[in-house]
Amino acid sequence: MTSRILLVDDEPEALRGLERVLSTEPSGWAVCTAGSADEALARMREADFDAVVTDVRMPGRDGFWLLEAVRNGPDTGNVPVIIVTGRNEDETKRRALELGAVDLLSKPVHPQDLLARLRSAVRLKAYEDQLRDQNALLERKVAERTAELGDSRLDIIWRLGKAAEHRDEQTGNHVVRVGCYSRVIADALGMDRASAETLFLASPLHDIGKIGIPDRVLCKRGPLTDDEWRIMKQHCAIGAEILREDSRVMRLYLAWYGNRDGRRPEPARNPLLQLASSIALTHHEWWDGTGYPAGLAREQIPLVSRIVALADTYDALRSERPYKPALSEDQTVHIIRDECGRHLDPEVCAAFEDSSRRFQAIFDQFSDPPGRAAAKMECVP
Repeated sequence: MTSRILLVDDEPEALRGLERVLSTEPSGWAVCTAGSADEALARMREADFDAVVTDVRMPGRDGFWLLEAVRNGPDTGNVPVIIVTGRNEDETKRRALELGAVDLLSKPVHPQDLLARLRSAVRLKAYEDQLRDQNALLERKVAERTAELGDSRLDIIWRLGKAAEHRDEQTGNHVVRVGCYSRVIADALGMDRASAETLFLASPLHDIGKIGIPDRVLCKRGPLTDDEWRIMKQHCAIGAEILREDSRVMRLYLAWYGNRDGRRPEPARNPLLQLASSIALTHHEWWDGTGYPAGLAREQIPLVSRIVALADTYDALRSERPYKPALSEDQTVHIIRDECGRHLDPEVCAAFEDSSRRFQAIFDQFSDPPGRAAAKMECVP
């Protein structure tokens, strides 16, 4: 492509002289002129240039002002600027270099010096443009790959959540709704975007541990015995173990991997798995300390687990189960208010109150067909 050069000088004769010099360039340059710094900047906003040659001393805004404007412009910062000065203006030359000029020429300008400096500047700009385009291409590819991995990760999470859900009474879109409710509460509490997004992805795995509960307990008709209830409570620890990054299965896999190629890789720290494991372990802890498995109370319970506890409670109350009908929105809100300060964190309850309309919209959007729960095997809550 033809390189575009912008010449800036308030003296028309000087501009014509520079144009004549540049017309001798064998590769051919498209030359544009401007009689002031303001006109030059206006031209640069209208078209792209590969180099600028500007005089310093001009009426009004001078070459230094133009140099700073080019350097600070969002689309012109990498355009090389060559400053033309008097022969004995050392301070001017120092200032030009400090402001980012790529080269200096002394008056009167020698034609071959001008051509040589411009060729170098144009070449530098071409290299920088090429590097920028390559970086942009790589960033797009990385973004595309990251999006693909994110989609795959989200798909796996939903499927894992559904795997646990498939074994108990929680049917349909329960895990989807819990994830959405949790995100809404996180937003209402002012949680930063990254943390809220991680919670949204991790919360559907809160009951993954029910995979490890025997059918005779998980799907028993009627109340559980004390021994059976102790077994049911184990789903919290089971879920946390499944999601731990240093789980027994992961350790065995890494040992095999290391034996295969002579090195032992360390498992990557995954904030999503760390959060999901914590939620699985503590989402049945109660604000007043009467929950399980550890009897944690108040701020001892991770905030994310307090959020999921309310989201899970809301959806369980609103949803039809084999052993109960679905409750209305008003009935559910009334029960949650009663549980505030006992089962549920008052601050999380307040965030729910501020967001109850969004909860209702999520439930309506992802609701299950009527009667679906009754068709499933009857299980304990």
